[in-house]
Amino acid sequence: MEKDLKKVAIDIQGVNRVFPVAGGEFQALKNINVQIPEGVLTVLKGRSGSGKTTLLNIIGALDKPSSGKVLMEGEDIGRMSDKQREKLRRTKVGFVFQSVSLIPTMDAFQNVEFSLRLAGVKENRKKRVEECLKMVGLGNRMHHMPAEMSGGEQQRVAIARAIAHRPKILLADEPTAELDSAMAAEVAKLFQEMTKTEGVTILMTTHDMGLMDAGDLVIELENGEQICQK
Repeated sequence: MEKDLKKVAIDIQGVNRVFPVAGGEFQALKNINVQIPEGVLTVLKGRSGSGKTTLLNIIGALDKPSSGKVLMEGEDIGRMSDKQREKLRRTKVGFVFQSVSLIPTMDAFQNVEFSLRLAGVKENRKKRVEECLKMVGLGNRMHHMPAEMSGGEQQRVAIARAIAHRPKILLADEPTAELDSAMAAEVAKLFQEMTKTEGVTILMTTHDMGLMDAGDLVIELENGEQICQK
């Protein structure tokens, strides 16, 4: 199916985000309007402070817009109760952050399995964990501890952990910022593959110009405004 015929996974309508600051207000996002199709890799680019992480947090139900709305599968996540938002994060959204935050006392397998426990998955956990770690190229490193892994390998474990519960949406906030260019390109390629093999919709923030071509869709923010989409 062509990209433009895909269903809309995330529909961002007139989103503004204002934070109170000493002596007034700071508008982090200004009237953002974006439709992100299902099963594509979207790159959200911009300098530090451009509003990328704020937008990602709103999409991931970690924050709410001051005005406007974000629809996921047609449902306004800003109108959900705290309990509904928590369930959404546990079951339909996966997160990958710049800091991998693996549990240091658990090996790779245990870190990924723990995410399935949190999501309430009870069946076929072992098979799914092994499948995800093999998918990220760590089939022979499943029982290594984080301290025994490189930064790139740790980030791959974090990605396996984020997709283990089969989320509809994967949000990755600067996932390659601490990796060298070669490893960053490998992570971007892995994300591209996952949109096809897992059918997951991935939104990745970055300021790495070398990763712009990795996205099916590229959205640029500057000072909280959407200045470009291609």
